[in-house]
Amino acid sequence: MDISFDDLDFDYAASIAERAMRSMVEQRIPPTPSNFAVWFHYFAGDHDDLRNAVDLLIDHSRPFDARTNQDLFETYIAPNAGIVALETSERLHALMGAAKEFLATAIADNRSQMQAISDVADQSQAGVNPRALVAQLMNELARAATRATRLEVGFAEKTRELDVIRDSLSKSEERARTDTLTGLANRRALDEFLRKAQANAMEQGTPLSVLMLDIDHFKTFNDNFGHGVGDQVLRLMANVLREKVRDIDLPARYGGEELIAVMPDADLAACAAIAERIRRSIAECTITRRSTGEVLPNISISIGVAQFRTGEPIADLIERGDRALYLAKGRGRNRVVTERELDRA
Repeated sequence: MDISFDDLDFDYAASIAERAMRSMVEQRIPPTPSNFAVWFHYFAGDHDDLRNAVDLLIDHSRPFDARTNQDLFETYIAPNAGIVALETSERLHALMGAAKEFLATAIADNRSQMQAISDVADQSQAGVNPRALVAQLMNELARAATRATRLEVGFAEKTRELDVIRDSLSKSEERARTDTLTGLANRRALDEFLRKAQANAMEQGTPLSVLMLDIDHFKTFNDNFGHGVGDQVLRLMANVLREKVRDIDLPARYGGEELIAVMPDADLAACAAIAERIRRSIAECTITRRSTGEVLPNISISIGVAQFRTGEPIADLIERGDRALYLAKGRGRNRVVTERELDRA
């Protein structure tokens, strides 16, 4: 459910605001309006997906840096979708009104034309000069053609406007499901895909696996070379992930520098094999700073792989993949670890 600020009484809203501000101070999060909105909704308990995302970041001691805060706001709080929907609704309402006017005009013109032709027919039976009747009929047909052309132009214009609205809606939906930095699916699109993939796996008895990818020593890399270069590296990771997975898979940004790929119809071994190819591709990359031509140190990634167990919550699958990822980091990084190694560890 969604809770409006106006629905809360003063004391309750004040207590939520106090908890939100206290947590933001503890996490060293700047008290901007967008950040406050995230944490207010988190403590209000009106957004389960937001709560799960924040809890996971806290559980793994992830920093709430500017990029993470922005991702949380854009994915779970930003009102852009509502604004676009309102604007589109208004445009569609106006377009439908214009279409109704065009149709009414067309119907009226058609009736007028039929009446005029009927009058000409009546005159022909009354013995009126045929030459005059032909001229009158030609005149009525010319007027009808002019009206039809004018209506056709108007309909074509409204059709183009409808195409623009449809394209705008499509792009808006795509933006709402895409991470702005990497171009991968965001958490909203990821959650939708996971729900469908889970249902299909259970109905069809097919495997479903995930790989969790994280850049090794990424904070140090950012500190040494700046967040701008760090963003470029993250885009590189996203491009490699997108290229190496299959068309039926969904690569997405999970949070911070952590990426994920959901792989339907792939068991643990198949997912681990793809993960290894991704790891090798990243390890072989040479990164050059464009502004100076400086060759930067090689980067590496750690990957955790897990397979869905029938009937379990998706959160358990993600949690095992995350644990496998951190086991890979604990074993020296730059490696792939599957859930099978968790028990042995």
